[in-house]
Amino acid sequence: MSRRLTPPSPSSADTTGKGKAAKAAAQTRKGYSKKGTRIHTRTHFFKPKTLALKRAPVYERKAVHALPAEFNPKEQRDARALLSKMNKFRVVKYPLTTESAMKKIEDHNTLVFIVDIKANKRQIKDAVREMYDIKCAKVNTLIRPDGLKKAYVRLTNDLDALDIANR
Repeated sequence: MSRRLTPPSPSSADTTGKGKAAKAAAQTRKGYSKKGTRIHTRTHFFKPKTLALKRAPVYERKAVHALPAEFNPKEQRDARALLSKMNKFRVVKYPLTTESAMKKIEDHNTLVFIVDIKANKRQIKDAVREMYDIKCAKVNTLIRPDGLKKAYVRLTNDLDALDIANR
């Protein structure tokens, strides 16, 4: 007669503490988290708002052009007003005398000027009218690859661009 050994019942192992420790060890190896995935209910995902600091530039972004002859450092407010004003001598820098510009003068009754980069068509038209005492029919502008602005000033039919260019 052989006697058979029976394994201990699970209820008796849990009470001793060895079974609890084994369960806890198995759980830490496997990993356990109550946190599930977040359910998104909206279609837009917004970035969080972060701190937006005020700008504190180290230097002025716009350079000051040439100072006028009557510049007085004590009257800085008036000097700034004079500098910001677009007068006819600041608008039109010089006429362009290349071969293609001469062809425009002869064939299309158009004068070609290099003008200030910030000048608009109305300012160019007024400056040419004041400097040369002529009427402009139309002004076309473009910015060249070297950063200069070129203005094509078309004259009215009663004026000849060749005569005005020779002045």
